[in-house]
Amino acid sequence: MTLAPETTDLLVQLRLEDGWFTVCDLRRLVPGRGIAALLPDGRQVAVFRDRADRLYAIDNRDPFGGAAVLSRGLTGTHRGRPFVASPLLKQRFDLETGQCLDDESVRVTAYEVRGA
Repeated sequence: MTLAPETTDLLVQLRLEDGWFTVCDLRRLVPGRGIAALLPDGRQVAVFRDRADRLYAIDNRDPFGGAAVLSRGLTGTHRGRPFVASPLLKQRFDLETGQCLDDESVRVTAYEVRGA
């Protein structure tokens, strides 16, 4: 069953160490684009919804440039894997694992995310 996000009251939640944290209402996420959210410990997370209504969340800080900009990156797929390309230097990060697709030694945190 496909939900019409405009008519639901679903919340986007991330799993943190002490439980689920509500980030925003699902209606705030435009498919193919990201948003930034502030976590209770002061870190930022980039949250994405793809065109198939799957949700992803990774750290918002670009480890190459140091700026909190991954939520503003372009999304796409590479070999069937969803990614976001940083708007700074264009490195791609797998949205499911946080692994940098352009430098195997770099990874950002990926979060478990759900609509509840």
